Amino acid sequence: MRQHDVDVGDGLLLHVTDNGAGPPLVLLHGFTGSTETWNPLVPHLAAVHRVIAVDLPGHGRSSAPSDPARYALDWFAGDLVRVLDDLSVDRVALLGYSMGGRAALRFALAHVDRLAALILESTSPGIPDPKLRSERIVADRMLADAIERDGIVAFVNRWEMLPLWESQEKLAGSARQKLREQRLTNTAIGLANSLRGAGAGVDQPVLDRLEGVQVPVLVVAGALDSRYIEHGRTMVGAIPNARMVVVPEAGHSVHVEQPEALTEAALSFLRGLPSGGGRWL
Repeated sequence: MRQHDVDVGDGLLLHVTDNGAGPPLVLLHGFTGSTETWNPLVPHLAAVHRVIAVDLPGHGRSSAPSDPARYALDWFAGDLVRVLDDLSVDRVALLGYSMGGRAALRFALAHVDRLAALILESTSPGIPDPKLRSERIVADRMLADAIERDGIVAFVNRWEMLPLWESQEKLAGSARQKLREQRLTNTAIGLANSLRGAGAGVDQPVLDRLEGVQVPVLVVAGALDSRYIEHGRTMVGAIPNARMVVVPEAGHSVHVEQPEALTEAALSFLRGLPSGGGRWL
């Protein structure tokens, strides 16, 4: 594994891991995640692709800026271009999970010339209702304040109790412990400012712009995650060249609960691209 930090400007360093060779595939984790999120998938993906994973701002080994605005996903889309330039990569396939999926959508809308295909795992196009969005902003700000006040351990204890993760109770204890340890590697200021600058409330919805996503798209959701199945179907209806896979016996974190199924779905989709999955460089 190759890894280094890329200076994308304004003092922000983004940590990048780089494995394998072949057509490049970029992985973007969700809130509280890091490049380690993808460890179960990387060996299999890297057998076919050059797999590049990035720690989003405030996560993992990337910088945690003091200004929440620096975490905005529109800004991150430009940062990702700088990462690709640093790695001498022109076009990529992009797999984004949850918040990372929202970031991937921003990249697809702003930099389609750098994109060959898009995979969205458990992703939403944003909150279209202004009232609900305002309520989410307030809730995220309160949670951000609590993270800074109470610390990362108290936050992770609270986060792990959310109904969103109920399906993970079936995981082996060792798998749950690894997930917890990864979450605890983050910092309070990084997670707090990520909520303030890139939370689902402050992030403007993009549903009415999705017809502009002009690459093949695979939408993935877990069968136990009805909310994101609905989001996925909505996106498939709005994106010109999109299809959906619902993975049995998985909740929100398909890559954790059914990593083999997600890996196979992703590789099958990429093999089926018009170029055969092997000619973007």
